[in-house]
Amino acid sequence: MPRLCVNVDHIATIREARKTFEPDPIAAAMLAELAGADGIVVHLREDRRHIRERDCEILRKVVVGTLNLEMAPTDEMIKFAKNLMPDHITLVPERREELTTEGGLDVVAGEDYLKTIVFLLKEAGIKVSIFIDPDVDQVKKAVKCKADMVEIHTGRYTEAKTEEGSQIELERIRIAVALGNKLNLIVHAGHGLTYQNVRKVARIPGIVDLNIGHSIISRATLVGMDEAVRTMLDIINSP
Repeated sequence: MPRLCVNVDHIATIREARKTFEPDPIAAAMLAELAGADGIVVHLREDRRHIRERDCEILRKVVVGTLNLEMAPTDEMIKFAKNLMPDHITLVPERREELTTEGGLDVVAGEDYLKTIVFLLKEAGIKVSIFIDPDVDQVKKAVKCKADMVEIHTGRYTEAKTEEGSQIELERIRIAVALGNKLNLIVHAGHGLTYQNVRKVARIPGIVDLNIGHSIISRATLVGMDEAVRTMLDIINSP
């Protein structure tokens, strides 16, 4: 079964609503790991709308499992990542206007630029993942960019309005995962996954990590981080 990595960005979103010191994403990450999460994910955005540099720096010291830093492919973020040295980074597209990440990076269109970014990060000793849509051409270009991993964007599957649409998107994810495995990429998946829709994705062979944030944090505000994480793990690991 895939590992569960918990994105704690939205604990910081609540904190930043009042520009105060609580709730603390560091505490949330520690509780998530104690509940069985295999790793922690944070996205340091250009506008610092939730996670901040200090959060990342403390997490680097206290996270026991995998620390995955999501970041835009910019000079500022490359410099920060080299100083932080997370277990790996995930390159993601970013627009100030978006509420959340809207899709994968277009590696086909940006191959030359992304190849340089991947080289600079790997040269510093950081493993690199690229967040991509479930498309065979994007997977192939990620390999050409020398990425260590890809994270398959599951958003279209989670947003499908019909069972037929859901099955079509699920098949696209399966094909992308299988190709990634064949081309020796480590494959992760995430975006929009919830307690209601994660099971089918978790059953796809070849996915190493499921990165889930909003749904777990939403439930945690009502029942606590421990129960929220354990419930998600039960669903992922159920036969």
